[in-house]
Amino acid sequence: MSFPRNLLLSFPLLLAHLGCNRDEPAPASTGGHAKPFVLRVGHFPNVTHAQGVIAHAMTNRAKKLQQGNGWFEERLGPGVKINWFVYNAGPSAMEALFADSIDLTYVGPSPALNAYTRSKGEEVRVIAGAAEGGAALVVQRDGRIRSPQDFKGRKIATPQLGNTQDVACRAWLVSHGFKVTQLGGDVQVIPTANPDQLNLFQQKAVDAVWTVEPWVSRLELDAGGSVFLEESDAVTTLVVASAKFLRERRELAMRFVAAHAELTQWISANPDEAQKLVAEELKAETSRPIPQDLLSRSWKRLKFTSEIDLAPLEKFVAAARSVGFLRDTVELSRLLEVP
Repeated sequence: MSFPRNLLLSFPLLLAHLGCNRDEPAPASTGGHAKPFVLRVGHFPNVTHAQGVIAHAMTNRAKKLQQGNGWFEERLGPGVKINWFVYNAGPSAMEALFADSIDLTYVGPSPALNAYTRSKGEEVRVIAGAAEGGAALVVQRDGRIRSPQDFKGRKIATPQLGNTQDVACRAWLVSHGFKVTQLGGDVQVIPTANPDQLNLFQQKAVDAVWTVEPWVSRLELDAGGSVFLEESDAVTTLVVASAKFLRERRELAMRFVAAHAELTQWISANPDEAQKLVAEELKAETSRPIPQDLLSRSWKRLKFTSEIDLAPLEKFVAAARSVGFLRDTVELSRLLEVP
Protein backbone atom coordinates (compact mmCIF):
# COMPACT_ATOMS: atom_id res chain seq x y z
CA MET A 1 0.00 0.00 0.00
CA SER A 2 1.35 3.47 -0.82
CA PHE A 3 0.66 6.88 0.62
CA PRO A 4 1.81 10.38 -0.29
CA ARG A 5 5.23 10.69 1.30
CA ASN A 6 4.25 13.55 3.59
CA LEU A 7 1.43 11.45 5.05
CA LEU A 8 3.67 8.65 6.29
CA LEU A 9 4.28 8.51 10.01
CA SER A 10 7.79 8.98 11.33
CA PHE A 11 9.26 7.47 14.44
CA PRO A 12 11.72 9.94 16.00
CA LEU A 13 13.84 8.68 18.85
CA LEU A 14 13.06 11.84 20.76
CA LEU A 15 9.65 10.36 21.56
CA ALA A 16 11.35 8.43 24.34
CA HIS A 17 10.90 11.39 26.67
CA LEU A 18 7.13 11.08 26.39
CA GLY A 19 7.00 8.50 29.11
CA CYS A 20 7.96 5.06 27.87
CA ASN A 21 9.47 4.25 31.27
CA ARG A 22 7.03 3.34 34.02
CA ASP A 23 6.80 1.48 37.27
CA GLU A 24 5.78 -2.17 37.11
CA PRO A 25 4.34 -4.24 39.97
CA ALA A 26 7.15 -5.36 42.27
CA PRO A 27 7.84 -9.13 42.29
CA ALA A 28 6.07 -10.89 45.15
CA SER A 29 9.35 -12.44 46.27
CA THR A 30 10.70 -9.05 47.34
CA GLY A 31 8.21 -8.87 50.17
CA GLY A 32 7.55 -5.21 49.33
CA HIS A 33 4.37 -3.47 48.26
CA ALA A 34 3.61 -3.58 44.56
CA LYS A 35 4.15 -0.31 42.75
CA PRO A 36 1.20 1.01 40.71
CA PHE A 37 1.01 0.19 37.03
CA VAL A 38 1.20 3.44 35.06
CA LEU A 39 -1.39 3.56 32.28
CA ARG A 40 -0.39 6.18 29.70
CA VAL A 41 -3.30 7.83 27.88
CA GLY A 42 -3.31 10.55 25.21
CA HIS A 43 -5.89 13.09 24.09
CA PHE A 44 -6.09 16.40 22.21
CA PRO A 45 -6.90 19.75 23.87
CA ASN A 46 -10.25 19.88 22.08
CA VAL A 47 -13.93 19.65 22.95
CA THR A 48 -14.25 16.67 20.58
CA HIS A 49 -12.04 14.71 23.02
CA ALA A 50 -14.29 15.54 25.95
CA GLN A 51 -13.94 12.21 27.78
CA GLY A 52 -10.16 12.49 27.83
CA VAL A 53 -10.23 16.18 28.70
CA ILE A 54 -12.71 15.67 31.56
CA ALA A 55 -10.90 12.65 32.98
CA HIS A 56 -7.61 14.57 32.81
CA ALA A 57 -9.25 17.42 34.74
CA MET A 58 -10.48 14.98 37.40
CA THR A 59 -7.00 13.48 37.75
CA ASN A 60 -5.54 16.95 38.21
CA ARG A 61 -8.19 17.91 40.78
CA ALA A 62 -7.51 14.79 42.84
CA LYS A 63 -3.78 15.52 42.82
CA LYS A 64 -4.29 19.17 43.73
CA LEU A 65 -6.63 18.39 46.61
CA GLN A 66 -4.56 15.37 47.63
CA GLN A 67 -7.71 13.42 48.23
CA GLY A 68 -9.89 11.05 46.27
CA ASN A 69 -9.11 9.71 42.81
CA GLY A 70 -9.73 10.67 39.23
CA TRP A 71 -12.47 9.07 37.14
CA PHE A 72 -10.41 6.25 35.70
CA GLU A 73 -8.25 5.79 38.79
CA GLU A 74 -11.38 5.22 40.87
CA ARG A 75 -12.62 2.53 38.49
CA LEU A 76 -9.38 0.85 37.46
CA GLY A 77 -8.34 0.11 41.03
CA PRO A 78 -5.62 1.17 43.49
CA GLY A 79 -2.94 -0.68 41.52
CA VAL A 80 -3.27 1.66 38.50
CA LYS A 81 -2.04 5.22 38.04
CA ILE A 82 -2.96 7.37 35.00
CA ASN A 83 -0.40 9.54 33.21
CA TRP A 84 -1.99 11.89 30.67
CA PHE A 85 -0.28 13.12 27.50
CA VAL A 86 -1.63 15.95 25.33
CA TYR A 87 -1.11 15.96 21.56
CA ASN A 88 -2.02 18.59 18.99
CA ALA A 89 -2.19 16.28 15.97
CA GLY A 90 -3.23 12.71 15.27
CA PRO A 91 0.04 11.59 13.64
CA SER A 92 1.97 12.63 16.77
CA ALA A 93 -0.32 10.55 18.98
CA MET A 94 0.03 7.54 16.71
CA GLU A 95 3.81 7.91 16.61
CA ALA A 96 3.78 7.79 20.40
CA LEU A 97 1.65 4.65 20.30
CA PHE A 98 4.08 3.00 17.88
CA ALA A 99 7.04 4.03 20.03
CA ASP A 100 5.40 2.45 23.12
CA SER A 101 5.29 5.86 24.79
CA ILE A 102 1.53 5.57 25.40
CA ASP A 103 -0.90 2.67 25.69
CA LEU A 104 -4.16 4.33 24.64
CA THR A 105 -5.24 7.55 23.00
CA TYR A 106 -8.31 9.49 21.92
CA VAL A 107 -7.79 10.24 18.21
CA GLY A 108 -9.63 10.83 14.94
CA PRO A 109 -10.38 8.01 12.48
CA SER A 110 -7.96 9.14 9.76
CA PRO A 111 -4.76 8.95 11.88
CA ALA A 112 -5.97 5.67 13.39
CA LEU A 113 -6.61 4.11 9.97
CA ASN A 114 -3.32 5.42 8.56
CA ALA A 115 -1.44 3.88 11.49
CA TYR A 116 -3.34 0.59 11.22
CA THR A 117 -2.60 0.38 7.51
CA ARG A 118 1.05 1.36 7.85
CA SER A 119 1.59 -1.40 10.41
CA LYS A 120 -0.28 -3.89 8.18
CA GLY A 121 -2.89 -4.33 10.88
CA GLU A 122 -0.37 -5.44 13.50
CA GLU A 123 -0.06 -2.53 15.93
CA VAL A 124 -3.33 -0.57 16.27
CA ARG A 125 -6.78 -1.46 17.58
CA VAL A 126 -9.94 0.62 17.96
CA ILE A 127 -11.50 -0.33 21.31
CA ALA A 128 -14.35 2.19 21.65
CA GLY A 129 -16.07 5.16 20.09
CA ALA A 130 -15.93 8.60 21.72
CA ALA A 131 -17.63 11.30 19.63
CA GLU A 132 -19.63 11.79 16.46
CA GLY A 133 -20.55 14.92 14.54
CA GLY A 134 -19.12 18.38 15.11
CA ALA A 135 -17.65 18.72 11.61
CA ALA A 136 -19.00 21.05 8.94
CA LEU A 137 -18.30 22.92 5.72
CA VAL A 138 -18.55 26.66 6.42
CA VAL A 139 -18.84 29.21 3.60
CA GLN A 140 -18.72 32.97 3.31
CA ARG A 141 -22.10 34.56 3.90
CA ASP A 142 -21.89 36.81 0.82
CA GLY A 143 -23.85 34.50 -1.46
CA ARG A 144 -20.94 33.48 -3.67
CA ILE A 145 -21.61 29.82 -2.85
CA ARG A 146 -25.21 28.57 -2.95
CA SER A 147 -24.87 25.08 -4.45
CA PRO A 148 -22.18 22.41 -4.82
CA GLN A 149 -21.49 23.59 -8.39
CA ASP A 150 -20.48 27.01 -7.02
CA PHE A 151 -17.31 25.52 -5.50
CA LYS A 152 -15.61 25.31 -8.91
CA GLY A 153 -12.53 27.52 -8.85
CA ARG A 154 -12.88 28.19 -5.12
CA LYS A 155 -10.45 27.73 -2.22
CA ILE A 156 -11.36 25.52 0.75
CA ALA A 157 -9.22 25.27 3.87
CA THR A 158 -8.97 22.03 5.88
CA PRO A 159 -7.08 21.43 9.16
CA GLN A 160 -4.30 19.14 7.89
CA LEU A 161 -3.43 17.14 4.78
CA GLY A 162 -4.96 13.69 5.14
CA ASN A 163 -6.72 14.38 8.42
CA THR A 164 -10.34 13.34 8.97
CA GLN A 165 -11.91 16.56 7.69
CA ASP A 166 -9.46 16.89 4.80
CA VAL A 167 -10.39 13.42 3.53
CA ALA A 168 -14.11 14.12 3.97
CA CYS A 169 -13.80 17.41 2.07
CA ARG A 170 -11.92 15.92 -0.88
CA ALA A 171 -14.24 12.90 -1.08
CA TRP A 172 -17.32 15.15 -1.08
CA LEU A 173 -15.89 17.28 -3.89
CA VAL A 174 -15.02 14.19 -5.95
CA SER A 175 -18.55 12.85 -5.41
CA HIS A 176 -19.86 16.04 -7.03
CA GLY A 177 -17.74 15.59 -10.12
CA PHE A 178 -14.80 17.85 -9.30
CA LYS A 179 -11.23 16.89 -10.06
CA VAL A 180 -9.21 17.49 -6.90
CA THR A 181 -5.45 17.02 -6.60
CA GLN A 182 -3.06 17.76 -3.75
CA LEU A 183 -1.81 20.83 -5.60
CA GLY A 184 -4.97 22.08 -7.26
CA GLY A 185 -7.65 20.78 -9.59
CA ASP A 186 -11.13 22.22 -10.07
CA VAL A 187 -11.22 23.23 -6.40
CA GLN A 188 -8.15 24.16 -4.40
CA VAL A 189 -8.05 22.41 -1.02
CA ILE A 190 -5.57 24.12 1.29
CA PRO A 191 -4.47 22.30 4.48
CA THR A 192 -4.18 25.06 7.09
CA ALA A 193 -3.98 25.08 10.88
CA ASN A 194 -7.32 25.99 12.48
CA PRO A 195 -6.26 29.42 13.87
CA ASP A 196 -4.90 30.37 10.44
CA GLN A 197 -8.12 29.17 8.81
CA LEU A 198 -10.05 31.67 10.88
CA ASN A 199 -7.74 34.53 9.86
CA LEU A 200 -7.86 33.61 6.18
CA PHE A 201 -11.64 33.30 6.29
CA GLN A 202 -11.99 36.71 7.96
CA GLN A 203 -9.77 38.21 5.26
CA LYS A 204 -11.86 36.41 2.58
CA ALA A 205 -8.66 34.77 1.34
CA VAL A 206 -10.51 31.42 1.34
CA ASP A 207 -14.07 30.84 0.24
CA ALA A 208 -14.87 28.04 2.65
CA VAL A 209 -13.50 25.93 5.50
CA TRP A 210 -14.14 22.26 6.30
CA THR A 211 -13.29 21.82 9.96
CA VAL A 212 -14.49 20.58 13.34
CA GLU A 213 -15.74 22.16 16.56
CA PRO A 214 -15.09 24.50 18.23
CA TRP A 215 -13.73 26.04 15.03
CA VAL A 216 -17.02 25.64 13.17
CA SER A 217 -18.71 27.81 15.79
CA ARG A 218 -15.80 30.28 15.82
CA LEU A 219 -16.17 30.72 12.06
CA GLU A 220 -19.85 31.46 12.62
CA LEU A 221 -19.47 33.74 15.63
CA ASP A 222 -16.20 35.52 14.87
CA ALA A 223 -16.13 35.56 11.08
CA GLY A 224 -19.78 35.59 10.02
CA GLY A 225 -19.59 32.21 8.31
CA SER A 226 -22.58 30.11 7.32
CA VAL A 227 -22.77 26.31 7.60
CA PHE A 228 -23.26 24.88 4.10
CA LEU A 229 -23.03 21.20 5.05
CA GLU A 230 -22.87 19.48 8.43
CA GLU A 231 -21.50 16.00 9.16
CA SER A 232 -23.80 15.18 12.05
CA ASP A 233 -23.22 11.42 11.98
CA ALA A 234 -19.54 11.24 11.04
CA VAL A 235 -17.14 9.52 13.44
CA THR A 236 -15.06 12.27 14.99
CA THR A 237 -13.12 10.64 17.83
CA LEU A 238 -12.16 7.05 18.70
CA VAL A 239 -10.36 5.32 21.54
CA VAL A 240 -7.35 3.51 20.12
CA ALA A 241 -4.99 1.11 21.89
CA SER A 242 -1.76 -0.57 20.91
CA ALA A 243 -2.13 -4.26 20.10
CA LYS A 244 0.71 -4.90 22.55
CA PHE A 245 -1.25 -3.33 25.40
CA LEU A 246 -4.30 -5.44 24.60
CA ARG A 247 -2.23 -8.60 24.53
CA GLU A 248 -0.47 -7.90 27.81
CA ARG A 249 -3.17 -6.06 29.80
CA ARG A 250 -6.49 -7.17 28.35
CA GLU A 251 -8.36 -7.13 31.65
CA LEU A 252 -7.15 -3.59 32.33
CA ALA A 253 -8.21 -2.57 28.82
CA MET A 254 -11.64 -4.05 29.48
CA ARG A 255 -11.99 -2.03 32.70
CA PHE A 256 -10.85 1.12 30.89
CA VAL A 257 -13.50 0.67 28.17
CA ALA A 258 -16.19 0.12 30.82
CA ALA A 259 -15.09 3.26 32.70
CA HIS A 260 -14.99 5.22 29.43
CA ALA A 261 -18.57 4.12 28.63
CA GLU A 262 -19.70 5.14 32.11
CA LEU A 263 -18.02 8.55 31.73
CA THR A 264 -19.72 9.01 28.35
CA GLN A 265 -23.10 8.36 29.99
CA TRP A 266 -22.25 10.80 32.78
CA ILE A 267 -21.41 13.50 30.22
CA SER A 268 -24.81 13.06 28.56
CA ALA A 269 -26.60 13.23 31.93
CA ASN A 270 -24.58 16.20 33.25
CA PRO A 271 -23.83 18.51 30.30
CA ASP A 272 -23.39 21.68 32.38
CA GLU A 273 -20.89 20.15 34.79
CA ALA A 274 -19.15 18.38 31.92
CA GLN A 275 -18.71 21.65 30.04
CA LYS A 276 -17.27 23.33 33.15
CA LEU A 277 -14.66 20.60 33.46
CA VAL A 278 -13.81 20.84 29.76
CA ALA A 279 -13.41 24.62 30.01
CA GLU A 280 -11.25 24.27 33.13
CA GLU A 281 -8.92 21.71 31.59
CA LEU A 282 -8.66 23.35 28.16
CA LYS A 283 -7.63 26.60 29.82
CA ALA A 284 -4.96 24.71 31.79
CA GLU A 285 -3.66 22.94 28.69
CA THR A 286 -3.72 25.81 26.21
CA SER A 287 -3.46 28.87 28.50
CA ARG A 288 -6.47 30.29 26.66
CA PRO A 289 -10.01 30.33 28.07
CA ILE A 290 -12.83 29.06 25.87
CA PRO A 291 -15.90 31.34 26.01
CA GLN A 292 -19.00 29.66 27.41
CA ASP A 293 -21.17 30.64 24.45
CA LEU A 294 -18.65 29.06 22.09
CA LEU A 295 -18.44 25.89 24.17
CA SER A 296 -22.23 25.59 24.44
CA ARG A 297 -22.70 26.12 20.71
CA SER A 298 -20.05 23.51 19.91
CA TRP A 299 -21.55 21.02 22.37
CA LYS A 300 -24.89 20.98 20.56
CA ARG A 301 -23.28 19.63 17.38
CA LEU A 302 -21.52 16.74 19.12
CA LYS A 303 -22.80 13.34 20.15
CA PHE A 304 -20.68 11.57 22.75
CA THR A 305 -20.93 7.81 22.42
CA SER A 306 -18.78 4.85 23.37
CA GLU A 307 -20.39 2.68 20.70
CA ILE A 308 -18.53 1.87 17.48
CA ASP A 309 -18.85 -0.55 14.60
CA LEU A 310 -16.98 -1.15 11.37
CA ALA A 311 -19.54 0.36 8.99
CA PRO A 312 -18.57 4.06 9.40
CA LEU A 313 -14.88 3.16 9.35
CA GLU A 314 -15.35 1.20 6.13
CA LYS A 315 -17.16 4.24 4.71
CA PHE A 316 -14.22 6.43 5.67
CA VAL A 317 -11.77 4.02 4.03
CA ALA A 318 -13.84 4.19 0.84
CA ALA A 319 -13.68 7.99 0.98
CA ALA A 320 -9.91 7.94 1.50
CA ARG A 321 -9.51 5.56 -1.45
CA SER A 322 -11.68 7.77 -3.68
CA VAL A 323 -9.24 10.67 -3.23
CA GLY A 324 -6.05 8.63 -3.54
CA PHE A 325 -4.92 8.42 0.08
CA LEU A 326 -5.42 4.65 0.07
CA ARG A 327 -4.57 2.81 -3.15
CA ASP A 328 -4.87 -0.84 -2.12
CA THR A 329 -7.57 -2.89 -0.45
CA VAL A 330 -7.54 -2.39 3.31
CA GLU A 331 -8.47 -5.41 5.43
CA LEU A 332 -10.23 -4.06 8.53
CA SER A 333 -11.09 -7.36 10.20
CA ARG A 334 -8.57 -6.80 13.01
CA LEU A 335 -9.07 -3.05 13.45
CA LEU A 336 -12.03 -3.19 15.81
CA GLU A 337 -11.33 -5.13 19.00
CA VAL A 338 -13.53 -4.28 21.97
CA PRO A 339 -12.01 -6.11 24.98
